[in-house]
Amino acid sequence: MTDEPNQPLPEPENKDAAKQAEMAKANSEYGATDLEHLSDLEHVRERPSMYIGDCGVRGFHHLVYEVVDNSIDEAMAEFASAITVTIHNDNSVTVEDDGRGIPVERHPQLSEQIGREVSTLEGVMTVLKFGGKFSKGAYQTSGGLHGVGVTVVNFLSEWCEVEVHRDGSIWQQEYQRGVPQGPIRKGGATKKRGTKTSFKPDSQIFNVSKFNYDTLYKRLQELAFLNRGVKIIFKDERTDEGGEFQYERGIIEYVEHLNRASTALHTEVIALEGISEEVGFDIALQYTEEYTENLHSFVNNINTHEGGTHVSGFKTALTRTLNNYAKKEGLLKDVSLSGDDFREGLTAVISLRVPNPQFEGQTKTKLGNSEVEGIVNSAVGDYLSKYLEEHPKIGKLIVRKAVLANQAREAARKAREMMRNRKNALGGGGLPGKLRDCISRDMEICELYLVEGDSAGGSAEGGRMREFQAILPLRGKIINAYKAREDKVLANEEVQSMIQAIGAGIGEEQDIHKRRYNKVIIMTDADVDGSHIRTLLLTFFYRQMYALVAGGHVYVAQPPLFRVTRKKQVTYIQTEEEMKERLLEHGLQDASFIDETGREIVGVEMEKLCRSLAALEEAVIALERRGISLKIHAVRQDPVSGKLPVFHLVYGLTEEWFTTRKELDAYLIEKGLVTENGDEEEKPAEGEESTEGESPEASDTAETNGLPAEVPHITELHEVRTINIQMDELTALGFDIQALIPQERTGLQDSRYKLRRGESETGIEDLRGLVGAIRSAGEKGQTITRFKGLGEMNAEELRETTLDPSNRTLLQVTMEDLSAADDMFRVLMGDKVEPRREFIEKHALDVRNLDV
Repeated sequence: MTDEPNQPLPEPENKDAAKQAEMAKANSEYGATDLEHLSDLEHVRERPSMYIGDCGVRGFHHLVYEVVDNSIDEAMAEFASAITVTIHNDNSVTVEDDGRGIPVERHPQLSEQIGREVSTLEGVMTVLKFGGKFSKGAYQTSGGLHGVGVTVVNFLSEWCEVEVHRDGSIWQQEYQRGVPQGPIRKGGATKKRGTKTSFKPDSQIFNVSKFNYDTLYKRLQELAFLNRGVKIIFKDERTDEGGEFQYERGIIEYVEHLNRASTALHTEVIALEGISEEVGFDIALQYTEEYTENLHSFVNNINTHEGGTHVSGFKTALTRTLNNYAKKEGLLKDVSLSGDDFREGLTAVISLRVPNPQFEGQTKTKLGNSEVEGIVNSAVGDYLSKYLEEHPKIGKLIVRKAVLANQAREAARKAREMMRNRKNALGGGGLPGKLRDCISRDMEICELYLVEGDSAGGSAEGGRMREFQAILPLRGKIINAYKAREDKVLANEEVQSMIQAIGAGIGEEQDIHKRRYNKVIIMTDADVDGSHIRTLLLTFFYRQMYALVAGGHVYVAQPPLFRVTRKKQVTYIQTEEEMKERLLEHGLQDASFIDETGREIVGVEMEKLCRSLAALEEAVIALERRGISLKIHAVRQDPVSGKLPVFHLVYGLTEEWFTTRKELDAYLIEKGLVTENGDEEEKPAEGEESTEGESPEASDTAETNGLPAEVPHITELHEVRTINIQMDELTALGFDIQALIPQERTGLQDSRYKLRRGESETGIEDLRGLVGAIRSAGEKGQTITRFKGLGEMNAEELRETTLDPSNRTLLQVTMEDLSAADDMFRVLMGDKVEPRREFIEKHALDVRNLDV
């Protein structure tokens, strides 16, 4: 055996004997001790992606959807009419509904299995595959099928609190990282009903920490459209933004909303609803002057963006009925119209309620129930036939548009033929002359960069890896593929260049197996023009090369924000958060912390201290935004538990603070501020900062000295829960809350704490300054360069940051949210100016680093 890596290993004389010996060795090393059984909690926290998709932005927001879906299921069963979703200052979330409330009584089966008294509520929150959606007893139709939703939310949360209003009483239970902090507790009396769930996603699990307002806004609005009459209230305490959604006409208003940036062909939305064989259907459609199809399908509120039997049934009925009508009325002259012709300009929403939906896979994106196709086909055909007979004017408009679509499709076909003929005539594959092609012909490794010709094009040409990277410079802005017909799009020179270079064709004739590149990468500047070109290119791919996007072959280049040079090693950092993490890791190297007693903290304990402080800081800032300083709040700390007060009560001239809900309820009962039998009406306090924590039946008829008392104002400080949890970890490391607060010291005294790194020493007055000091120390020995965009980079920098596969970051363009993507394209690229102006006004203040 030689140490030289290029020397081949000698072949064994008997390969079979060697293989058997290797297998025997492997078997001897694999036994019972290598296998372990994980509890539900351990498995979810160990493999969260199995349950929520990923630990990034998608999975982070999925937690909210899981809890909201439970409330929506109550609304679908007609037991709830209002749902409130609140994002708090510390990025915790509260979801509240007025449904039946999760059952709270003892559950016999679980109590027997676990060996102690277990409430149904605790079972719902802590046991997987435990729920009311496996049979038709509690829910006739439901989006949640697997019995894992809210349990997983609890397991992946730093803390979670559930409050149930049921049978005239309030019931509560709290959890930390999925572990109950005590048995279910009965609180005061109430006339309300419903479930309120508050939770904070665990920073130990997720690599993001902030909810995106627009993402949640769009999903909640969509749910309101799909569930007619249900009121959904959305509040964001971080920015005081929000919205209230309630649509009495349901998906009819959804179609009108989708078409707000388009010109409708007929003002009335065609709508039908009904139920057949226990399958409820609600369908609405309207034609516009657009040239594209805009169809959205849902089953039990789940967006089936891959379609399924309900969509195929709808399309078949639409094509058949319109063709029959057109022939009957003599509107066709030697023309055969296809389904694509009849769907040009169509906006449709299909919403079904299916008792036992069969989805393809865990992603729930395609319906497989075969019986549904016939139900939808029959219902749409019957209704549409009658409608067209009663509304001949609308029928003729639709058919006329389909005839024009057919003519445009024929023109586009001829244009494609001309392109193919031109390709054959030119020879050499018919590639555009400005394409800087790569050397390799192995499609799997080849990449095509679409770059702005006037800025990054030259640098990309000089920096590319010629073996597998091709460059196609685009001069000017391509045609708007959303507003133009296909034949006009194909006539555009830049579009022709892209089609020829990619080689997969477009539209109906597209075959991605014939593509010349495995990755098509959009690389534009970060200025206004670059953003516009990127949007136009995405619009083109979305409309004309859908299969390429759906196959995951379209990317957007993401240049890094920072370049970090340490000695001769260069690293590229994408975001501010990654940069902070990098500085913290670098600063912790060889660092030690000296406390007031002279104790030195190093290594793993030092890192644990900094992680806890970093997680704590955001919650403390959220508390201070309320006008409550940590120093003042620390005075209210419970001397026994060491917890800070979570509840704030203001009643007339009285102000009280309480650490637990139990203490708050006891005080309210003692002072006569709640009824013990729930007889009196609840009246919300006007102008209250936050009522999420309001459990008591606040009585405005309680008297003080013969005069009516004021309604108590109760505020729940969700961020304090996070502070208390992190303080437990700091306490384990030997620090109390006073360590976070600056102390009065004379000028002659040394600093309270010391950060020592190598031979340097930095004084620190409180623990809150430690993380910042370590990050500052982490900058030493490193040169940090911040980039502003591709246009400022030379060929070498562009190669290092955006072209080199070992350093670059590419954002894959996916089709997961077709509704949001299509709506955005319509607003930004459609005919009407007003929706575009509203969008700009709404997001103008969100713009950062605008380059004009």
